[in-house]
Amino acid sequence: MNVNASQIAGLVILLLVVILVVTALVKSVRIVPQAEAVLVERLGRYSRTLDAGLHLLIPWFDRPRARVDLREQVVSFPPQPVITSDNLVVSIDTVIYFQVTDPKAAVYEIANYIAGIEQLTVTTLRNVIGSMDLEQTLTSRDQINGQLRGVLDEATGRWGIRVNRVELKAIDPPASIQGSMEQQMRAERDRRAAILTAEGVKQSQILTAEGEKQSAILRAEGAAQSAILKAEGEARAILQVFDAIHRGDADPKLLAYQYLQVLPEIARTQSNKVWFVPTEFTAALGAITKGFGGGPGPDSGDAFAPARPAGASPLTTDDLGPSAPGDAATALAEARKESTAATADATRSGTLSGRPFDPDVEIGQRPTEPPVTPPSPQDS
Repeated sequence: MNVNASQIAGLVILLLVVILVVTALVKSVRIVPQAEAVLVERLGRYSRTLDAGLHLLIPWFDRPRARVDLREQVVSFPPQPVITSDNLVVSIDTVIYFQVTDPKAAVYEIANYIAGIEQLTVTTLRNVIGSMDLEQTLTSRDQINGQLRGVLDEATGRWGIRVNRVELKAIDPPASIQGSMEQQMRAERDRRAAILTAEGVKQSQILTAEGEKQSAILRAEGAAQSAILKAEGEARAILQVFDAIHRGDADPKLLAYQYLQVLPEIARTQSNKVWFVPTEFTAALGAITKGFGGGPGPDSGDAFAPARPAGASPLTTDDLGPSAPGDAATALAEARKESTAATADATRSGTLSGRPFDPDVEIGQRPTEPPVTPPSPQDS
């Protein structure tokens, strides 16, 4: 009975020793994962920091205090109300990217570095936004991020934390301010649209006016050139007619015949109901009668030459005399002068075929024959 009790006691002691050894082995061996650090305290004081790998500890003397993540961490804080310099409350969401560089300082210098970073971010954000108005707050994100990062990095440096980036995730003004901003933007866009429409209408009217101006100028130039060419053509025709008459030396009978041929043109149109016969009509008839062998008319007077003898051949241009009476030659010379003066007035602002019109060059200058004076009764 005693043996059995002693054996049982030995077995218990052996079991306790085995348990103690196993526990000591478990406590003495520590495996630290990558990108983590473990702080070890010996008898309540900081001993060392364990990096990634296998480490041996003294059981019951060394105790792991905390496990610190050395990777970069991202923390998003809830929206914080911030008052701007123009007394408007805006809600700002912030996101902070930080990394623990000194695990010992992060554990022993501050109780909770996440809460400390959050509160420091809120206070710094209120200081920065309080010096800006709403417009600057909405348009100065980079400036705010830079100021926040500088303040946080300086304050968290003694905590063993490095702040890499600070971003403003959202800036939400009040609902009333948002409505006013939308109305302002809508009005601004309407104003720009109205300005662009007015500019387009202005340019269109300017281009239309320029086109009408150019068209009017071209039409006026065309009308002026047409009038000049028409006047020059009429002047040439008049000179050629007078020159042909002068060369043909037509007598009054041929002129009277041409006169009678022109008279029917007066009453050619159907709108003419009444037309007047000139006073020279009887003189022209007398000249025609004398030209075809008849006697002088009652109103012929001395204006026409004596009639051709009876039985003579009909009058032609070859049978005209060498010279017309002095009054006809004088009238021809005066007509040529008036025609030349009219042509000069018509071509004063233009040119004929690129050069000034000269009737002597265009038609051919002939020496004007001296006026033939009719023979006096004494010479006959």
